Amino acid sequence: MRFNIIKTFSIIFIFFFLIFFNNTKAEENYFLSLKYNKVNVRYGPGLDYPIKFIYLKKNFPVEIIDEKENFRKILDYKNNGGWVHRSQLKKNKSLITLQEKILFKNSTKYSTPIAVIKSGRLLIVKKEEKKWFKVETGNYVGWISNEFLWGN
Repeated sequence: MRFNIIKTFSIIFIFFFLIFFNNTKAEENYFLSLKYNKVNVRYGPGLDYPIKFIYLKKNFPVEIIDEKENFRKILDYKNNGGWVHRSQLKKNKSLITLQEKILFKNSTKYSTPIAVIKSGRLLIVKKEEKKWFKVETGNYVGWISNEFLWGN
């Protein structure tokens, strides 16, 4: 009799434990891009908060690390951060090079090199294949390996 009570309480405890932890959403960071050429970054999640700094680059990738109502807390590749209204963000994929890289004609390192891409360059992703991205930057379109890139 006593064993059955302990067993029942154990099952109930495990059941509630699993329900509690399955219902809590594991928030993961994700990447978006800036929608406009001018985006205000604020100290807090509201229009009442002062502007911390302004981004002047459309398609610039940012990491979303928190959400509060219509505002998203962002970080860039240099760890600058603040709050941006969600209307200033979009889902298209873009990347920043973290070191100098070579842009190739095809998705292999044995392909014809097109250009040398400097560190900090903005790349707009057109297509993904295994360990390669087809990107556009300035007047160049080509393939770049997925190493040493921020935003993916």
